[in-house]
Amino acid sequence: MSEVKTIPEFKDFKTFYKKAVEPLKKANMAHIRLDGKLKGGTRNVFAYFWYMDKKWRVNADTHIDRLKIAFDELATSDEPFVIKPTRDYKGESLSIKGQPIRNNKFYVYLVV
Repeated sequence: MSEVKTIPEFKDFKTFYKKAVEPLKKANMAHIRLDGKLKGGTRNVFAYFWYMDKKWRVNADTHIDRLKIAFDELATSDEPFVIKPTRDYKGESLSIKGQPIRNNKFYVYLVV
């Protein structure tokens, strides 16, 4: 019988980074992405966190260095993200303030 894995949920981005991303990076220094792969898209969810009273999902193909940029941005601002509509305008995504829109490698979407 297969094991059921629950996706972790965190009260905010800072807690998500400290409890999920930092231990993963420490245990797997060579990992570039949360899922440990080098390329290829995935819709697998790594974790959830709350931001601006909304629940957001972090896809497993998000790059760890982009999460670090967002975490470092928290030191200078309470709002490190910009909420933007998705390409099809059917949802919302988070982008890191001051980061390029194209090739951002930061895949965080609103849970509907």
